[in-house]
Amino acid sequence: MSHKPTLFYGWVVLAIGFATVVAGYACRNTFSVFYPAIVDEFGWGRGNTALIFSINVFVYGLVAPFAGDLIDRFKPRYILAAGAIIMGVGVSLCSLATEKWQFYVLYGVVASIGLSVAGWAPVVAIVSKWFVKRRALSMGILGAGFGSSLVSAYVAQYLISSFGWRTAYVFIGVFAAAVIPPMVILFVRGRPEDKGLHADGMSAIEVSERDAAQEADETRTPWARTEWTLRRAARTHQFWLLFAAAFVVLGLVEQIAIAHQVYFYRDAGYSDLTAASFYGIFGVCFILGNLSGSFSDRLGRERCFIPASLIGAAALLLLFGITDTTQPWIPVTFAIVFGFCLGSIPCVFYAAVADLFHGKHYGKIVGMMVMGFAMGGTLSPWLAGYLYDTTGSYQSTFVLLIAGMLLTGALMWFVAPRKLSPVRH
Repeated sequence: MSHKPTLFYGWVVLAIGFATVVAGYACRNTFSVFYPAIVDEFGWGRGNTALIFSINVFVYGLVAPFAGDLIDRFKPRYILAAGAIIMGVGVSLCSLATEKWQFYVLYGVVASIGLSVAGWAPVVAIVSKWFVKRRALSMGILGAGFGSSLVSAYVAQYLISSFGWRTAYVFIGVFAAAVIPPMVILFVRGRPEDKGLHADGMSAIEVSERDAAQEADETRTPWARTEWTLRRAARTHQFWLLFAAAFVVLGLVEQIAIAHQVYFYRDAGYSDLTAASFYGIFGVCFILGNLSGSFSDRLGRERCFIPASLIGAAALLLLFGITDTTQPWIPVTFAIVFGFCLGSIPCVFYAAVADLFHGKHYGKIVGMMVMGFAMGGTLSPWLAGYLYDTTGSYQSTFVLLIAGMLLTGALMWFVAPRKLSPVRH
């Protein structure tokens, strides 16, 4: 008689996915501390320098649907490994850059192609095949990896302060290229069937019983019974509302917070390491927010997503009070509350996408959502820098962030996953 293994192999895949996200996004999300160092050395404007990050996000988004499709078609472990090597090489070579166009090519194009191929869309596409009942939990753990990459900004700032930004880029790039490929080649498998298993660690009997129950479930909506392709999904207004939400909250709001947040604190008079510490607190709370998103597996997606959007918008009001170093509780409170709220949003968002547009084409569909994020993320770092160069402050940027959080909550309400593919308690 066969029996289920003590440890479901999906947890191994998820752990490697987590580590891949941490190492990969550390290459991009540490830009917030490299950004001031590059501006200080070369004397470039904030807008033009932030364009380095914008190009990175733009190219990343363009490649994402193709990266997701590669995972659907080929052996994922080799795709992830190749992407990690390309990314690490691109980041390391930034240490040799002396002109903006060199950063645009190396960091903006080469590194971003590698990150897209070894990044969120491919990893989520893999993990979503291993976990169905614990979908938001698995997305939350992956999102915690993204949050952990934010915490690495403090390590990057230490390296910059101790050895210079060029050496720091070499260290981060080499680390990603050396660590990710062996892990994914040895341990990642694209589907439970590759290990003779089923999603969520269910036995063959449990799968048969589940499938039979789903077929007999008269309350299961026609939407939930549909086998979704990208073309079919793109004919629905829910797809485009989610695409818009990705553009706004993951693109505009999140990327401004990542690229410019250290500058928010530095402009008030805080030292580089103190500013990086506040950013690190934001990263830790982003991780906790990601993990809390797993509650949406029980409560429903909107019940977690919309309150996070509203509370996050309220927390952004604190930014108007960060004018000097006499009240450090304000940046700490902002980092805690906004980090937690913003962190809870991505995992719930991607779980909602998986709820609505499940199936074997999910990699390509989620890749399109990443493209939506990238369109917003391309505009936002440059826009925030341009607004600062033009007005001399981030006040208008703060207003933009608040409006973005409120709009995102409204968009999810109109998507209404509770009606189309409700969470099963």
